[in-house]
Amino acid sequence: MDLSGLLTTFANNLLPILLVSGAGFLLGKTLDLDSRTLGRVVFYVFSPILVFDLLLHTQLSSREILTTMLFAVGVAFLVGLIAFLAGRVLHLERLVLMALIITAAFGNTGNYGLPLVSFAFGQDALAFATVNFVTSVILFNTAGVFIASLGKMNLKTASLGIFRVPAVYAVILAAALNRFQVTLPVPLDRTIALAANGSIPLMLVLLGLELSKVRWEHGLPAVGLSAGLRLLGGAAAGFLLAAMLGFKGAMWQGNVIESAMPAAVTTTVLATEYGLDTSLVTAMVFLGTILSPLTLTPLLLFLSK
Repeated sequence: MDLSGLLTTFANNLLPILLVSGAGFLLGKTLDLDSRTLGRVVFYVFSPILVFDLLLHTQLSSREILTTMLFAVGVAFLVGLIAFLAGRVLHLERLVLMALIITAAFGNTGNYGLPLVSFAFGQDALAFATVNFVTSVILFNTAGVFIASLGKMNLKTASLGIFRVPAVYAVILAAALNRFQVTLPVPLDRTIALAANGSIPLMLVLLGLELSKVRWEHGLPAVGLSAGLRLLGGAAAGFLLAAMLGFKGAMWQGNVIESAMPAAVTTTVLATEYGLDTSLVTAMVFLGTILSPLTLTPLLLFLSK
């Protein structure tokens, strides 16, 4: 793993993502832009269209989809469990512990992970990454909400969050159309393709905008622990589960990369909504994101072999 290979891998795969998200970051710092509005546009329109487009044209079997979903759940559970145990050993306060768990368990598999997989490994791996992303969204809106609520919300109410996630309906519709081999009319197909092609750039701009709102006010050990568990612990859990499930090729590449992404920016939304320490959560997200090229670059190079 020579320096030249690392630099080339970084320049070809991570640098374009950082440049586009960096533009979003600068916009957030210089203009009074509402990242929440753009986030809703991505969440309710572009993200489900991207998921629908990728799954509609995918050749993934039911077994590949189910094992990918199992993988995503397994990674979140393993890393979240390690975070919980580490927090208890360190005697972290309850609010800090909850912040650690949600930032360690839920990676940025959407607006960071999907473009990275697309650049590095192409459409085949992107299909698996998309299933991983959708599974993560469902988990985030159920288990993530339940954890962040600190007991203020019951499991039934948290579980109903699934039905507010548009990407879930996109998966169901794409699966039905695939099952019955329905061909979309050309105008509709081109409309979906056009919107899907614009999804990833919007996700990257949104990533930069959201990171521009981060407030760095903490130097607690929990911040470094969160970043380490998400980047290193996530990758380790990914390799372990991928080996156990027999992943190979594009399935291996797309899923392992998704497991090693930094904390999801949307964890800051949960922190705000459910009374966690928002500045602490955003510090965890920010540190993991700026450190991620150091871990993702060699991982990309290794997975490309």
